[in-house]
Amino acid sequence: MAAWVTHGTGIFKVDPERNIVIPDALESTLQVKVAFDGETIWFRYRWPVERPSLFNDVLVYQDGEWIARGGEALGPNPDFLTEDRVAMMIDDGSVPLFSRYGGYITIGDGLTTFTGSPETEEERTKYLPDTRTDPNDFDTIRPESDLQMLRAAGQFIDLWQWRSSRSNPIGLGDDGFVAEERGGDAGDGPYITNFDYAAGQPMFMFNPDVAGYSALAIDDVISAAVGFNDTYYLSAETAVPFNPDYAWQNGDTIPRRFLQPETESRADVVQPASARWRNGFWDVTLQRSMDTGNPLDDKIFRDRRSYDLAFAVFRNASTMRWHSISLPVSLGLGTTAQIQARRSEPGQPDWTGPWTEIEVYYPGQITWGRLVDLRQHPGADRIAARVPVAYQHSERQLALYGIEMEFAEEIRSQWLWTLAMSLSLIVAFGVAMVLLFRRPEGKA
Repeated sequence: MAAWVTHGTGIFKVDPERNIVIPDALESTLQVKVAFDGETIWFRYRWPVERPSLFNDVLVYQDGEWIARGGEALGPNPDFLTEDRVAMMIDDGSVPLFSRYGGYITIGDGLTTFTGSPETEEERTKYLPDTRTDPNDFDTIRPESDLQMLRAAGQFIDLWQWRSSRSNPIGLGDDGFVAEERGGDAGDGPYITNFDYAAGQPMFMFNPDVAGYSALAIDDVISAAVGFNDTYYLSAETAVPFNPDYAWQNGDTIPRRFLQPETESRADVVQPASARWRNGFWDVTLQRSMDTGNPLDDKIFRDRRSYDLAFAVFRNASTMRWHSISLPVSLGLGTTAQIQARRSEPGQPDWTGPWTEIEVYYPGQITWGRLVDLRQHPGADRIAARVPVAYQHSERQLALYGIEMEFAEEIRSQWLWTLAMSLSLIVAFGVAMVLLFRRPEGKA
């Protein structure tokens, strides 16, 4: 009992050298609604964010140079230069174990930002275990012919994403997958990098005839003086080619991303309209054709069928691993499930039903290889028996376990020190008792 009371306490801290930043809030709630009309399916997400992040990364002019700021950060970005996001994994029952363990099965060893992972030019992303000859070795990817057979058998996860900076302003989502890697579907994504590396300058700037300025001020960006009603993003409608002869001033700021229409299968997931943050919450709706005609890229939604989902929420300017995840959740289209999609009139999503509240939590550095190894995880035998994680642990317990894995060495040292001190006390107590009850010599 004492172990549960003290479980996960005393270790919370920040260790940048090991890519460790523990968030203040380990748990939160994501609200979800789903509607469908036989042709289109809509997903609506709502989650709390104290201050929305309208920017991801920016270019700031300083003494003749354009310097990149923001983007991927170690934990929360104090300047709010990392966007908010929501992501959703979808499976139709084809991926072994996903319905029981959700996104945990995609976390192999050696992924980017995990403690001890090698630094490489390319990000080491999530992947499915069956895409490797050794599921715990990132580099043992199967031959292309094997990967194609796995994809044809439906062994991929459909991945939808929404980004507050790099897709939302022009009303887009983003359609991707997790299989041998985490990647985007075929076609162009919703943004490109706004930088000419040869010239050392942006490719585009704000159109002053549209925005009223050629650049923002970094102080206004950081202080949130720039808001939804301002022109704060670059697109074909708001930008013009960069003018290096303009009288640029220190602090002038231009977004490092240029937003663009998506193409091919990458464009399957869209928004009915760009989302806005209101009263402390993002409220986002994504939609897609139930049958996109791209079965090798997308999970096809059908009436009277059920699906498995797993969610991730990125907020308070957090990115990469510093996010919250959910356990797998079932979705029913005309069938019983944890999330019941509401049948709707053509083109009119029915939002009158209640929200489904889904607990999300900080996952820490837990890999699939560790979870299935009995030497590292006492519950590995339960995974071998295919017992769903939700039957074994609450979200709170999983968050604490994730932290314990990040500080396993400290916990082990602390345990050994406590054991040594306990043994010393026992020995001292025993010696004291012997001395106390020893009778003086020569007395009856």
